[in-house]
Amino acid sequence: MAVPILAQVLAIEVVMGERIDRCLAQQLPTISRSRLVKLIEQGQVKLNGQICTAKKTTVREGDRLHLTIPSPQPLNLQPEPIPLDILYEDEFLIIINKPPGLVVHPAPGHATGTLVHALLFHCADLAGIGDILRPGIVHRLDKDTSGALVVAKTELAHQHLQAQLKAKTAKREYLAVVHGVPAESSGKIDLPIGRHPVERQKMAVVSQAKGGRAAVTHWQILERLGKYTLMQFRLETGRTHQIRVHSSYIGHPIVADPVYSSGGSLGVNLPGQVLHAHKLTLNHPVSGEIIEAIAPLPPHFLKLLHKLRIVHC
Repeated sequence: MAVPILAQVLAIEVVMGERIDRCLAQQLPTISRSRLVKLIEQGQVKLNGQICTAKKTTVREGDRLHLTIPSPQPLNLQPEPIPLDILYEDEFLIIINKPPGLVVHPAPGHATGTLVHALLFHCADLAGIGDILRPGIVHRLDKDTSGALVVAKTELAHQHLQAQLKAKTAKREYLAVVHGVPAESSGKIDLPIGRHPVERQKMAVVSQAKGGRAAVTHWQILERLGKYTLMQFRLETGRTHQIRVHSSYIGHPIVADPVYSSGGSLGVNLPGQVLHAHKLTLNHPVSGEIIEAIAPLPPHFLKLLHKLRIVHC
């Protein structure tokens, strides 16, 4: 019989005056700032015994804060026996080589058949870790982007892994085939990304004054293939569609991207953008050891490279 997980109550004494959300973020580095803000808004924070729901409230030296982390909510999603390509697994986390076409978590139009449903079947205790519809999910990959993705199996691991992404100590490297050949062999794209001002289903380079969030992508040419290029991308931030938006903005959209590229599939049956999360490097949330997971390229990616090398060698 499973033992119920009780809510946690954390007591904090303020040592200097500042906004309440910033104070909590500094005192609790393993909990993401966004989650702390949600807990404040949900009435889970007390300031000197009184519930505080305003994240901009100023706290002063000597104030006392009590933060309640609620017990996990029951999950109504049904586990599904979907095969998983596992790159690494222990009692704290699991790293999956996600195939293209698999949606990471439930969303409108994808109520079943997601990676979360597969994980719930594979990991009996995953329910309740983090978001109720995204249990254990630390980061995500677009539906048609393949490759390495880490999932936490405990609340502590979830908080620790999210903190690594926030602190940029976790490294995510991608491979992609793009249109055209950049003039330089490597570079850095530092352009904010936000919701497209007109086409709301798309993201775009948007100034921070208009709601864009800082986004940094490092790139390097691995192989020139005639009118195409095999590129390596390294994320410094993790905005929605970041690589796809940045590469398109600099004039080298990813091949077969249905949203940000107008080019064809080059005669190869491609499921979507030729973008693959090739390597994920992180520190184990408990042992601290470095874990490097490498996801092999999917068949369609290999087939495209083979064809381009034959045509353009």
